[in-house]
Amino acid sequence: MSKRFSKILISSSSALCFFVASFSYALPQRITEVEGISEYKLDNGLQILLFPDQSKDTVTVNITYRVGSKHENYGETGMAHLLEHMVFKGTPNHKDIPKELSSHGARPNGTTWTDRTNYFETFSASQENIDWALDMEADRMVNSFIAQKDLDSEMTVVRNEFERGENSPFGVTLKRLMASAFSWHNYGKSTIGARSDLENVPAERLKAFYTKYYQPDNATLVVAGKFSTEKMLAKIDKYFSKIPKPNRQLPSIYTVEPSQDGEKEVTVRRVGDVQLYASAYHIPAGSHPDFAAIEVLSSILSETPSGRLHKKVVESKLASRTFGMNFQWADPGLMIFGAQIDQSADLNKAALEINTVVENTLKKPIDKKELDRAKRKLIKSFELRFNSSENVAKELSEWVGMGDWRLLFLNRDRIEAVTVADVQRVATKYLQRNNRTSGKFIPTKKPERVDIPLVSDLNSMVHGYVGRETISAGELFDPSFENIDKRSHYSQLSNGLKLVLLPKETRGDVVSAKFSFNLGTEKSLHSKADIGDAVGAMLQRGTRKYSREELQDEFDKLKSSVSIGGSATGISVSINSKRDNFIKVLDLVAHVLKEPAFDKSEFEQYKAALKVDIEQSLQNPQSLAFAEYSRRHRDYKPGHPLYVASFAEALVILDNLRLQDLPKFHKGFYGSQYGEIAVVGDFDSAKVKSKLDELFGSWDNPSVFSRIERPFKALEVRNTEFDTPDKENAVFVATLSIPISEEHQDSPALLLGNYILGGGFLNSRLATRLRQKDGLSYSAGSFLRSSALDNRTALGIYAICAPQNLTKVELGFKQVITTLLKDGFTEEEILSAKAGLLQGTKVSRSQDRELTGQLIGNSYLGRTMKWHQSFEARLNALTPDDVVEAMRKHIKLDDFSIITGGDLSKSKN
Repeated sequence: MSKRFSKILISSSSALCFFVASFSYALPQRITEVEGISEYKLDNGLQILLFPDQSKDTVTVNITYRVGSKHENYGETGMAHLLEHMVFKGTPNHKDIPKELSSHGARPNGTTWTDRTNYFETFSASQENIDWALDMEADRMVNSFIAQKDLDSEMTVVRNEFERGENSPFGVTLKRLMASAFSWHNYGKSTIGARSDLENVPAERLKAFYTKYYQPDNATLVVAGKFSTEKMLAKIDKYFSKIPKPNRQLPSIYTVEPSQDGEKEVTVRRVGDVQLYASAYHIPAGSHPDFAAIEVLSSILSETPSGRLHKKVVESKLASRTFGMNFQWADPGLMIFGAQIDQSADLNKAALEINTVVENTLKKPIDKKELDRAKRKLIKSFELRFNSSENVAKELSEWVGMGDWRLLFLNRDRIEAVTVADVQRVATKYLQRNNRTSGKFIPTKKPERVDIPLVSDLNSMVHGYVGRETISAGELFDPSFENIDKRSHYSQLSNGLKLVLLPKETRGDVVSAKFSFNLGTEKSLHSKADIGDAVGAMLQRGTRKYSREELQDEFDKLKSSVSIGGSATGISVSINSKRDNFIKVLDLVAHVLKEPAFDKSEFEQYKAALKVDIEQSLQNPQSLAFAEYSRRHRDYKPGHPLYVASFAEALVILDNLRLQDLPKFHKGFYGSQYGEIAVVGDFDSAKVKSKLDELFGSWDNPSVFSRIERPFKALEVRNTEFDTPDKENAVFVATLSIPISEEHQDSPALLLGNYILGGGFLNSRLATRLRQKDGLSYSAGSFLRSSALDNRTALGIYAICAPQNLTKVELGFKQVITTLLKDGFTEEEILSAKAGLLQGTKVSRSQDRELTGQLIGNSYLGRTMKWHQSFEARLNALTPDDVVEAMRKHIKLDDFSIITGGDLSKSKN
């Protein structure tokens, strides 16, 4: 679980049971409503936020507890995050929560941050699923197993997560920077905690922390998606009102970080390939009125390519990449800027230039053009996020942690009202040398302090806030195979380009589209893979009409999120826009595809950034292992379009890449007649088809396209090790190839068997063994990749662990495979896996952006949704014997090749 995953069991005491049985409660009390989100409250203190959305056949349940790493005491660092893991261990009524999440086809997770912890799951909108999710969350609010035996195994998993973070130079540097920036406030402590605390905290202390904070009066339940408000309130009342309000007062946090007396410096020295520099400045809490201007300021300074840092530091070749971020927390936080710097470059010179740019707004004031660009980008992000009820449901956790969910809207209003003077004022106030934590300490005769203002009265800010008119809700769309086929219109443009249109009313009038254009042949693309990749990467770096910065501005003005890229074998476009802007977005996308500038400066920036990425991979065990995995399954000679170069080879290829080759490739291969376009959402079909025909119906590719066939090739059984000294996390990969395609009669059985082997959410055979039982791996699972056209399927198995545990992980993997092939599957496993897989695909069909991808594939393969319906019917008819027979037929333990990466000096011990 990263930062990034009802019956109430009371006691055997008859007196206490009588108390619960006679506990009286009322229906949730309505509090307020803002832009479609309604707030209610139970007598026990539980805050409820409901966000009905009939446009998607899914429901998201997200419960947020107002407790995070800042609430931890001495010896308890990492406890909030550790507890997040522990509540997945089950309750008396939900003994195997990972299994339940998988069987219901949920997309779940739990996350821990400084001010809050949350748990969410998105699932298909059935009454049975809703009842299950509410019952589970109510039960684990107060009845979770917090047992020493579970802590013993989960501690090692969390420690492995800690070790994974220690592999990242950026992550380690950021932790040290924040620890130095905060002398007293707990924001200076990493959410993952100290290793010693993770290894030694007793279960009874964790249980006390859980009992103290996991209570209804410290929680906010958000439900978003397809449901009736009245019925949902009744269900919430049923499952949560029985939990009594605790008889305790939560302590307030009164620690205030004092003003700095001067700049601070911290240095990290570890094995690595890239230099980093970052500078942090103290800023007010996310609820403070200044924060909107701070967000705008951060964008002005750090955006790529329009930001001041990029222009002054990257374009002058002092660094390969710059970044910026601001932490929007309940208490005063940090604003951070920095850069990735090639190891051959001058770190001190880059650091000096970064500090000069950041702290130089008095000499070079903020202008109106910068302000407008930054505000457009921020407001666009808000509006696009709000078009998804699922995203809003999860986003609300951050604002609940900050103090009040309505701050989400208030912050938007504040951003819209920000002026040049506001941004200049906060830049002058907070971006000062003596408020900086970075690389140096210099004594000063006269102390210069920056007093960070506090929020004195949060309630007065949001009291009576009503927000704006709720955006369009969209239609009640049925994501069944039959309905998707019925609503989808297949056709071709003038040059044969295939088109699929599925118009429907969507929340916020959103339109999603994907383009896929195929290029070249195996012969014509020989020795051109690196050139094709570079052409694709350069598309959004500027056109003949717009610079990279101006192009981003144009898409922001149209409030659209657009990704355009490609490789030697194809072009890909992904669009998320709105009805009113979609036609204009298509015009702009066509311009980008047809008239790239191939600017020399941007080309050099592309090469510099890619060089840094490759160099970082040279010491990354996960990158090395999965690159080797790809090389095994794409066993071609150098020059072949599908050849996978080693990282050392990639650096040589990159060094030899020449700008003049890019426009030649574009002229010789780019066109649209060999491709597909899918559009789903709120649009006028006739207008969209006419515009697409105008833009792409005659944009012909001068080079013939012929699919590069990839027939089955048995992998040579060969084990490979990569030694990455001083890396505290290692990776294990096992793989084999199978001579069948997606059309093969055994394909559904292998898919279902793999789901049980290493899919689902924490309850697969591999995860149960390596994570739940042995406590060796934070992440363990498997994946199956079947070709639709070639008789080729790849099975991959993976796990991360400490280097010294690689041998144990390999042993566990082999025992799991051996037991599976020997004993097969239970009826319960098969039924649960079917439910999880089928509900998961239904959730996918409910997401327009995922549906466009499926329609693109159907168009290319000549399929309709009936093919998928038939495939799922075959899968649903499988018995345990069918599945294990297919697994035994195609999987042999001796056929696996094993790839490992890590610090071999530790693994040998």
